[in-house]
Amino acid sequence: MPPESRSALRLLALLLASLALAGCMPSKQTVLRASGEAASRQDRSLDCTSPLDCAEPSPLRAAAARAVLDSTPEVPRHVVLSLESGRDALLARLHLIRAARRSIEVQSFIFAEDDAGHLLLDELLAAARRGVRVRLLLDQLFSLDDVSLLAGLAQAHVNFELRLYNPTFAKGSTSRLEFVGGILCCFTRFNQRMHNKLLLIDDLVGLTGGRNIQERYFDLDAGFNYRDRDIIVGGPAAAEMGESFEQFWSSPRSLTAAALRDVRPALARAPSGREVLADPPWSRPERIRTLRREASDPQLLQALLIEPMHRVGRVDFYSDGPDKQLGRIEPGRRDSSERLRASVVGAREEIVLQTPYLVLSRPARDTFRALRQRPSPPRVRISTNSLASTDAFPVYALSHKYKRTYLREFGFEIHEYRPHPADAPIALEEDEGSAITLPLRFLRSESSRAFGSATGSLGEGESLTPRRRARAGPLPLRSLGMRVGLHSKSMVVDGRLAIIGSHNFDPRSDNLNTESVVLVHDRGFADELRETLLVDMAPENAWIVAPRARLPWVAGLNYSLGKLSEWLPLFDVWPWRYATSYELLPHCEPMPPNAPGFLGCHRAVGDFPEVEIPFKAINTRILTAFGAGLAPIL
Repeated sequence: MPPESRSALRLLALLLASLALAGCMPSKQTVLRASGEAASRQDRSLDCTSPLDCAEPSPLRAAAARAVLDSTPEVPRHVVLSLESGRDALLARLHLIRAARRSIEVQSFIFAEDDAGHLLLDELLAAARRGVRVRLLLDQLFSLDDVSLLAGLAQAHVNFELRLYNPTFAKGSTSRLEFVGGILCCFTRFNQRMHNKLLLIDDLVGLTGGRNIQERYFDLDAGFNYRDRDIIVGGPAAAEMGESFEQFWSSPRSLTAAALRDVRPALARAPSGREVLADPPWSRPERIRTLRREASDPQLLQALLIEPMHRVGRVDFYSDGPDKQLGRIEPGRRDSSERLRASVVGAREEIVLQTPYLVLSRPARDTFRALRQRPSPPRVRISTNSLASTDAFPVYALSHKYKRTYLREFGFEIHEYRPHPADAPIALEEDEGSAITLPLRFLRSESSRAFGSATGSLGEGESLTPRRRARAGPLPLRSLGMRVGLHSKSMVVDGRLAIIGSHNFDPRSDNLNTESVVLVHDRGFADELRETLLVDMAPENAWIVAPRARLPWVAGLNYSLGKLSEWLPLFDVWPWRYATSYELLPHCEPMPPNAPGFLGCHRAVGDFPEVEIPFKAINTRILTAFGAGLAPIL
């Protein structure tokens, strides 16, 4: 048989298998039977006579409880805190889990099987064994995929429940073949993911934002870490978070782990009870011991969680529900995308926005275009990834495609994050070619005091050579050092409204993913967040994108041809783009691109500074040419 025929038959077989598997969701009887089998092996012993006696004291939880007592429907009270350092964010999670007295709810898009994931699982199991009800809801596609571990967690303890959202073919683990099959047979459903992130304690304190559960979100990866942001909210809004969680927990798309097609057969041979994660496979045990110790240090927690805390009034929590992905719009639904657009429309003076992926949906484009057409439009300043810092090369290519529109028609001031920012909550630098040091703002973080070894983020026996450090991440770079990629999603409107959440302000967040956002109506908190975002846009941390210097005689022709090329759904290969990246010259002050002296104080550094890859411009042009139709799913 010719190779072409064999390939066609394999593709047909894959498609048929995918269609068959798509209908293999477990029946109610199967779910009940598997759940009963797992329950029969669950541990029911407790390490404490009362969870109230074993919970660690928490001034944060106490402040949240006081805020609930002091609140009325007309005058709500809240405590809020933004978490900028990944390490601080991990310690906050450990502390809140240990402080829980009644219940813990966890939602996550990614839950990795690395030191961060195993540490949180270990703490959640410990909470269940002292009498706290623990419910863990994970989007299946990029979370725990070790079938033995899933089976073990399903029968670890009577107080611990695990469900997976929208599992591919009702399985816990997705192979590469099944990944392709999911795209072929069920493209829309396969791409509908639960992107929400939440840790909720006793319906009093909620932690949400951009961070998933993986080392690189907590400053623990040896080669690539994320600049991200969470918010802690204590007060009445936590109850709204609980209502959102219940929607997802009871959704038909959330399947108990024990009922999954590949987990059911593993129940009998998997560990159960106290054997589950009895000996977690730590890659760096001393790092785990340090984190555990820090999470119970009263002075450290006071500096980390209490002293920077804001006491505010109104806080709103908006979350898409699972019905968003079923095409049903319930009356009064708290839609995150609509709320974000309404916040933009309400701007009068300034919008400061941070998003890792600057690809706007059609409704967002219409909103910003209308904003720009006002007699006195607000200033719009945006912090986003450069090609050198992004974790999503195709998404950046589409952002690159529309820079003329963003600058000329929307009036955006775009600052693209450097892969080695000089002043960031996380940054690891070279020290004489081998050691890793912790500079700048991370050294000011209270949680860095007990960091210990300068190579604390490396695994046992692991070393990170200069070449490995330069190449860690999606694209190799010219310069060496720890790479940082922007992942936070935040906005400040007129210095009065602060927004932090999981929404990327992109078509995928609008149409496919479920998202959540927190709105804090407080000038003090909003001003603090605004200043933080402006630091990420500072010249030492970001390049500024601006129009190229005008070429005599041909400037108008070049602009027109570039605009025409941008409009084309294909063949957008015009090489001379409208804009490029600039860096500030010494002894100059930062200024917007439309300032008279901009070109005199800035040097053009090319469209893709720092990236070291052959034909990078051609590769990016190809994606801008042929990737426009993929914008809704990237």
